[in-house]
Amino acid sequence: MATFLYRMGRAAFGRRRLVVLLWAVLLGVAGAAAAKAPAAGDDGTSFMPGIEAQRAFDLIGERFPGSDADGASARVVFIAPGGEKVTAGEHRAAVDAFVADAGDGPRVAGAVSPFAADAVSEDASTAYATVTYKVGSADLTDADRSALEAAVDKARDSGLTVEVGGNALASQPAAGGAAEAVGIGLAAVVLLITFGSLAAAGLPLLTAVVGVGISICAILALGSALGLSMTTGTLASMLGLAVGIDYALFVVSRYREERERGHAAREAAGLAVGTAGSAVVFAGLTVVIALAGLSVVGVPMLTKMGLCAAGAVVVAVLVALTLVPALLAMWPEAVLSRTARRGGSRTTGGRTAVEHTAVEHTTTGERTTGERTTGERRTGAADNGGSRWARFVLRRPVAVLLACVAGLGVLALPAADLQLGMPGDEAKPVTTTERRAYDALADGFGPGFNGPLTIVADVRDAADPRAAVTAIASRIEGTDGVVSLSPPQFNGAGDTALFSAVPATAPNDERTKELVQTIRAERPGLEDETGAVFEVTGSTAMNIDVAQALQDALVPYLAVVVLLSLLLLMLVFRSVLVPVKAAFGFLLSVLASLGAVVAVFQWGWGAGLLGVEQTGPIMSLMPVFLVGIVFGLAMDYEVFLVSRMREAYVHGERPAQAVVGGFRHSARVVVAAAVIMIAVFSGFVGSGESMIKTIGFGLAVAVLFDAFVVRMALVPAVLALLGDRAWWLPRPLDRLLPRVDIEGTGLAGRSAPVQAPAGGDAQPQEPREAART
Repeated sequence: MATFLYRMGRAAFGRRRLVVLLWAVLLGVAGAAAAKAPAAGDDGTSFMPGIEAQRAFDLIGERFPGSDADGASARVVFIAPGGEKVTAGEHRAAVDAFVADAGDGPRVAGAVSPFAADAVSEDASTAYATVTYKVGSADLTDADRSALEAAVDKARDSGLTVEVGGNALASQPAAGGAAEAVGIGLAAVVLLITFGSLAAAGLPLLTAVVGVGISICAILALGSALGLSMTTGTLASMLGLAVGIDYALFVVSRYREERERGHAAREAAGLAVGTAGSAVVFAGLTVVIALAGLSVVGVPMLTKMGLCAAGAVVVAVLVALTLVPALLAMWPEAVLSRTARRGGSRTTGGRTAVEHTAVEHTTTGERTTGERTTGERRTGAADNGGSRWARFVLRRPVAVLLACVAGLGVLALPAADLQLGMPGDEAKPVTTTERRAYDALADGFGPGFNGPLTIVADVRDAADPRAAVTAIASRIEGTDGVVSLSPPQFNGAGDTALFSAVPATAPNDERTKELVQTIRAERPGLEDETGAVFEVTGSTAMNIDVAQALQDALVPYLAVVVLLSLLLLMLVFRSVLVPVKAAFGFLLSVLASLGAVVAVFQWGWGAGLLGVEQTGPIMSLMPVFLVGIVFGLAMDYEVFLVSRMREAYVHGERPAQAVVGGFRHSARVVVAAAVIMIAVFSGFVGSGESMIKTIGFGLAVAVLFDAFVVRMALVPAVLALLGDRAWWLPRPLDRLLPRVDIEGTGLAGRSAPVQAPAGGDAQPQEPREAART
């Protein structure tokens, strides 16, 4: 692996113009395809095959053809000024005028007056009209929306307060914009601080933007054909930007390191891609496995999001392996530090300035903590914050391990109270008309009005269909928690009836879930009594069923992803305990992040600081989603950090020395990569879309816990306690697993020559892997 990537890096460096041109052409083609592609439609966020609510929804579409359940709709709410009634002369005339104007459009299927549909509250302060369209919301034209908005504005001019719910005028979440701009800005600051060079900071940003641009354009181009929405592309944008910056960061950092060791630019690029690029490949594979594994859950929208994001990660990996070395070839000195640019070309006695400095340090016997490794004495490597932190952990591994487990365990406690649901208009900011319409309907008609339950009764096998429907409706109407029931509506064939029940509680209230379960529990007796079969659907029942199905799918999904990733990490590190330790740390970090999400978005702790205006159940997709994404990202840092320890170990360092060496070379870059990823995800917390806000916060805190607590503290503590046992692999597995050489053993002969200290051992230590064979 390392040798192949080394050659790829050198080839990209040598053919830099061709590589850059190919990526530019690919970006242009994707952009042109996206510009010409038709707009993507709704991806059916709340629907999941196999659940009862979905079966009932499909039955309605089959038995009630022409009902146009997929058409766009608007529920327009009219609120009379204080103390007045919408039924008063002027207000009623304004509402009637609105219905006439709104129903006049060519794509409008119908506009129902509240006075004809009994849609006026008991105190007559609130009423609503329903406008339905012949096409879906994605197919509405600007003219259609403008006509509805003009009718609404005319009604407002009469003195009524008018708000609009439904999907006809609903704002759609965007996959780009301010969130990415904030993330890129913060990433630029971190990169500049890390590298101290504008070119070195700008190159990862440039390549990440190119990768994200290609990915998002491809999603837009294929959106209509594959049913990909802008929400689907949000995850690809978020992850593509984060890992794109991180992967390029690791390659550029290794390139600078190899240049400081005395390598020529092309050789340094090849070594950087051969070593850091190997870590990038396997880190990317773990992320792809986690994302592609979302397809086993069975939610189409989640599957699309996972596969699109996995594609964006693959693009980011290819960019890091080809475009990054090509751009390094165009500016080989610009990414180096100022000191390296000034002194890199000077030599002393046939050695580079870097080598000469190394000899001076080693021959004078300079020490930092009295625990310098053989590799340090041989190369003169200086201590830094990473190595000092590693030694701190190595001196007290048990205390650090217990502190990490206890701290993350306490943060995970709120996760025990996790309640799942799907955010609706009640979770939107009060600045949106959809949220104000939701609140007005809840005030005027009761909290359950926004989430009615739809009951569809199949009476084909009933002896008396109408009597059967009457019996079912009577039983449901008498159920505690049901405040009203609509009259049954039969289809043309008379074999199916449809009616709705309004609960006394809000859609996301736990008592509403209990009501749905109670109604379904009454079904066996009613079916035996009447011979009719009925099912419960509607948005509220759909969300309840989706949440339960996702909860049931969480454990199998977790098992599949963890098993595949453990096998991959076993292949990378040739160890049994290191992958197990990585999975244990991941579980701690993901549970702690779930606890933080519950504390903020469900309990309301600090919700105001994040702009969360409505707390409640956590999005039902969040646990599965967080497990998949965080596992991939956690393995990213595991591969980047531990691969350097593995590299030092197989080249002769003792276990403790390998940990210190790994932190010396990787800690600063891993910290920078984690801060960048946190910055990118945090940018999405400012989104007005509740789902995106929750995802951004959950991923940001998960990276915070995993990178700074698990990988930077728990990992070295566990490795210190395990010693050589950390790298143990049973002989049968050792023979069975192929050798991928992620630590660059095959490139050892290409290392820059370093003068041995006086009186020291001038012979390089034999790599452990080579000695073992």
